Amino acid sequence: MADLKRMSLILLTSCAAVALAGCDGSSSVASPGEGTVVVPGTPTPTPTPNPTPTPTPGTPAADCPTGTSNVGVIGNYRSCRLPSQITSALSLPKLAGVAYEMNGRVDVGVDIGGAGNAPGGVSATLTIAPGAIVYARAEGDNDFLVVNRGSRLVAEGTETQPIIFTAQQNLTGEVTDETQGLWGGIILAGRAPISNCNATVAPGSAQCENVVEGTSTALYGGASATDNSGTIRYVQIRYSGTIISPNNELQGLTLGGTGSGTTIDHVQVHNSSDDGIEIFGGRTNLRYLVMTGADDDSLDTDVGWQGFVQFLLAIQKPNNTQSDNYATEIDSNGNEDVLPRQRYNLANFTFVHTSSATNAAIRIRGGADARFVNGIVVSPVACLNIVAGADAGGKTTIRPANPALEDQGPPRFDSVLFGCASPFAETTVNNITVTSAEQRAVFAAGTNNLENGSGLLSNTYFPAGAALSATPFDASTLNPAGTSFLVKTSYVGAVNGANDTWYRGWTCSSNRAAFATSASCTALPN
Repeated sequence: MADLKRMSLILLTSCAAVALAGCDGSSSVASPGEGTVVVPGTPTPTPTPNPTPTPTPGTPAADCPTGTSNVGVIGNYRSCRLPSQITSALSLPKLAGVAYEMNGRVDVGVDIGGAGNAPGGVSATLTIAPGAIVYARAEGDNDFLVVNRGSRLVAEGTETQPIIFTAQQNLTGEVTDETQGLWGGIILAGRAPISNCNATVAPGSAQCENVVEGTSTALYGGASATDNSGTIRYVQIRYSGTIISPNNELQGLTLGGTGSGTTIDHVQVHNSSDDGIEIFGGRTNLRYLVMTGADDDSLDTDVGWQGFVQFLLAIQKPNNTQSDNYATEIDSNGNEDVLPRQRYNLANFTFVHTSSATNAAIRIRGGADARFVNGIVVSPVACLNIVAGADAGGKTTIRPANPALEDQGPPRFDSVLFGCASPFAETTVNNITVTSAEQRAVFAAGTNNLENGSGLLSNTYFPAGAALSATPFDASTLNPAGTSFLVKTSYVGAVNGANDTWYRGWTCSSNRAAFATSASCTALPN
């Protein structure tokens, strides 16, 4: 996981004029477009206009919708370029033969600041219809989408019409199952609390903010725990994850200080050259996630994120080029006891960890609190690596609970099944080692765990063997009072075998994993 957040990136962008309707900042905005003026008393009826011809499947549309620019034809699609700065409501309809292009960095809104009063701040909403395709140009290393603080992305696909974010090479048939890192990905920047302030201010305050890794200017953080950066649902993000410089990368999906009002569910990140999803602080909950082919971590969380994830299927790249690629990594950016302390909660997960270059499938460090329930982990190396970089009143990541530090104590595992070459790996930092014996004690403190399982999966990700008879933990008991995000299941793992359907249809298939009724990741609908 990247630890340096300050590297500068020179971004080449172009500006396009946009005639759009006004934005009220809500998630319900009217689609922009030109109205029809009706003049009462006109004696001659107005002729019915000819409808816009529907292109033959597999052929480009004739033109682009309002608010985008026609920049020619790419493959079988009319290329409709997004403006580099979106400052009012913009809707992207699903049109046969149309794909929407990002040419450089695309900003939704202008940062309104952590307190909502930054000079020049503008709130805007970008709405994307089910089935729409948004792509980065072929020279798209510096192409990415930033939803700035105070603005929203509403990308709601459906099970049969997912929204696809991809690269131009996908449109022209130049991608394979090994393609990765062709563009920057999606960034949501919110105003929820974070712990890594870039100035001497109180962590978690409205003034505590930082720059999103890889952007040089996009700020995130604030004090609005319920902040809403929009909705991403039934969405694929393909071939993203640009590495700007060492330890300065863009992921598939980056959540920077997004609040609990942000909705993330049914999201697949495929073949990211860095992390699948990285979360920097905030309070967003996520569910129904499919991470296939990540070259670094599948789910990476940092700097005070406090949230819940349920139903995570992570199947990593078979031959990774990264040297620290974990199925999940949990951290604090080197500041062990800064608040807000990270509270990581993961239920119903399946980790198919494939790299022998990394010491374990799961890494927990930085004094973070972590809770794992109903999981299956397989790896050619160890399953778990707990790291403590400081020894303040005990090894930080496994010391007893301490209310003064908002520390809930050692990580907790319930109904988690390990099927790895070894259960634990040791790492020494600052002359401190959390030994295998100490990690075993942490793991054994939970209920219904299995340390040395085998044959836990079939068909890549279906539960098998001991996983079929494992006693599940009731994840709903972890919900805070008055909430109901986590649900009770009758099984462990992300999916309940071949009869489960939540991951089908809206995902894409590859040599990482095949999903019933899902099309190939190298193909696109018209």
